[in-house]
Amino acid sequence: MNTIKSMDDFNHKIKKIIITEEEIKAAIQKAGADISRLYDGNPILLVGILKGSFVFLSDLSRAVNAPCEIGFMCAKSYYSETVSSGNVKITMDLEQDISKYHVVIAEDIVDTGRTLKEVVAILKARNPLSLQVVTLLDKPDRRLVDFKADVSLFTIPDFFVIGYGLDCAEYFRNLPYIAEYNTEN
Repeated sequence: MNTIKSMDDFNHKIKKIIITEEEIKAAIQKAGADISRLYDGNPILLVGILKGSFVFLSDLSRAVNAPCEIGFMCAKSYYSETVSSGNVKITMDLEQDISKYHVVIAEDIVDTGRTLKEVVAILKARNPLSLQVVTLLDKPDRRLVDFKADVSLFTIPDFFVIGYGLDCAEYFRNLPYIAEYNTEN
């Protein structure tokens, strides 16, 4: 991956916006309302898979109008590339005992499905009251394992995306929208 050396380099890598900031906000408000209704009065643990989900989790947590806690895990499979390595590594785990919570995993994107399938298996083994996966983006054309999120806010075609927490070599997470990454030099 090339290092971004200037604003021109940065802007050139944004091929086109595919989901606007307004579309994202509206979908998250609906998902937050749905979670609030489903778990109202019950112990909720919103879990973000770092780093990509931090923006989504932040906005989703503010859209949930029921008491909830927040937890983080870090699972890596990309290692500065635009395709998954296939090797999922948990580099940071939850601190909470999840057996007393309804766990909602807030994920940025389900691509091959490997990472989420492994994270879900790990968390189910800890006996939460329930477990649900809410993903901002679903890319079913790339699925390599049998995995489907419980809620997908947007389904996208098979191209590499950046923005709203998603990166390429750690850049572009700060964009307020989802864009297609320009892979041309």
